[in-house]
Amino acid sequence: MTAQPDTTGTRQGKIRVGSPEGLVAVVPQLLRFMPASSIVVIGIAASGSVKVTLRYDLPDPECAAGTAADVIAILTSQRLTAAIAVGYGPEPLVTPMADALRHAAEHAGVDLRDVLRVEDNRYWSYTCANPACCPAAGTRFDYAVIAARTRISESRPVLSSRDALAATVSPLGDRPRQSMRQATRRAEQHVARVLATTEASATPDAARKAIAEEGIAVVANLIVVYRSSSRRRINYDTFAMATVALADKRVRDDTWTRMDPEYAEVHQGMWTDMVRRAQPGYVAAPACLLAFVAWQTGYGPLAHVALDRALADDPDCLVARMLRQIISAGAPPSLARFPMTPEQIAASYDDQCTRST
Repeated sequence: MTAQPDTTGTRQGKIRVGSPEGLVAVVPQLLRFMPASSIVVIGIAASGSVKVTLRYDLPDPECAAGTAADVIAILTSQRLTAAIAVGYGPEPLVTPMADALRHAAEHAGVDLRDVLRVEDNRYWSYTCANPACCPAAGTRFDYAVIAARTRISESRPVLSSRDALAATVSPLGDRPRQSMRQATRRAEQHVARVLATTEASATPDAARKAIAEEGIAVVANLIVVYRSSSRRRINYDTFAMATVALADKRVRDDTWTRMDPEYAEVHQGMWTDMVRRAQPGYVAAPACLLAFVAWQTGYGPLAHVALDRALADDPDCLVARMLRQIISAGAPPSLARFPMTPEQIAASYDDQCTRST
């Protein structure tokens, strides 16, 4: 069984790659980090636009055929008949992977237009045997120089590694973590008090609905605050109340409906802040929402590191596993839309409550 790839079903337009240097410059932009010990495959549509970018950790040579088969299966499932690939690492690991890819692509009718190996600021081509342009010692390059030359560096910042990307969703330091822990305890106590008070004068369903409605209001207001660029006004108690509220399925379902792709970049910042502050037991929900909005922007690697955090917090999280399967298959960002509105979600829950009484 092959490992799950970092997959980006990109929204990016056409990218003109007229040379190996151009390809070396494009890959970190698509991933938004500098890959290492990786095989990266870019699926290209007939129009010339990039449709999917796959990054796998370099497999052991005996597993190369399985990884290649997985790559080609994803490309063919999306009816992509052209691709380019770059392996990052030593020749003994990259060459078996490159050979397996070329074999699998040829068998499936996929035009593998170029295959490079990159190591120590040099690249080699597996498809060019001309020593004048592809010497045996490799061609030295400077990423910053070629990125600037091709104007790629003006588009998106590139992190130093995948670990650096993972660090952007890691827990905050000790002092803010302690403050958040205390705020989360206060939020839990508040929920317990509201439930106890409401249950004393109403049915259990009514009590749960009351606390869910309060949680929905907290999260919805947080979304409004972020959209208005006023995040500095948010304190630990607000973050804590939101993370605790998202433990309720009704609150989560309402929140999914509010993830309008128009605000995906803003939502990405919000859920990143939430994931970093959420305490153990409350990380999975905001992490899944972060993965969802990252998918909306075509930022597959961020979606995957968010799902890593979700599954570390709750290994049985079905939503995280479902999202990982969908995103790993290269599903396009256009599919990242929730099919219901907040009003429809509320009506469905009210209908369920009516039928159960």
